[in-house]
Amino acid sequence: MSKLDYFAAAPAAMKAWMAASAKINASLDPALVRLVEIRTSQINGCANCINMHTTHAREAGETEQRMHLLAAWRDAPCYSARERAALAWTEAMTRLADGSRLHEEAFAALQAEFTAEEQAVLTLVINVINGWNRLSVGFGSWIDPEDAKRYQQATAV
Repeated sequence: MSKLDYFAAAPAAMKAWMAASAKINASLDPALVRLVEIRTSQINGCANCINMHTTHAREAGETEQRMHLLAAWRDAPCYSARERAALAWTEAMTRLADGSRLHEEAFAALQAEFTAEEQAVLTLVINVINGWNRLSVGFGSWIDPEDAKRYQQATAV
């Protein structure tokens, strides 16, 4: 049971947050967004989001192999250079306290694979999932993926 139902506690803010999340996430390739969501959620230990985003990724055709290997993506040959750059940037932005070396290496890879606009949008996507992770972990949320889809549709702006 959740410590706080943040949808009930702040419905207007949550509706705005959901709308912003959907708009930002729709600005990049959905398969790439799913990988970023899953990897960020792994780093943050967010079971709710790992469950939700692996379910959605699977429904969209992502393979079990690629989802299982995300925690060790550097050693797995199944990710493209673009995906690797996005995953490195995801880790750097999610683990800001780990230092500038990680950030500089990730930024160089990001610049090689993404336009300036895509770099900004990817960073926003990473911020969105980090925000959801903090809500879910902070308040102990568990939302069934199907319930989340229905809620998102019902609150669409």
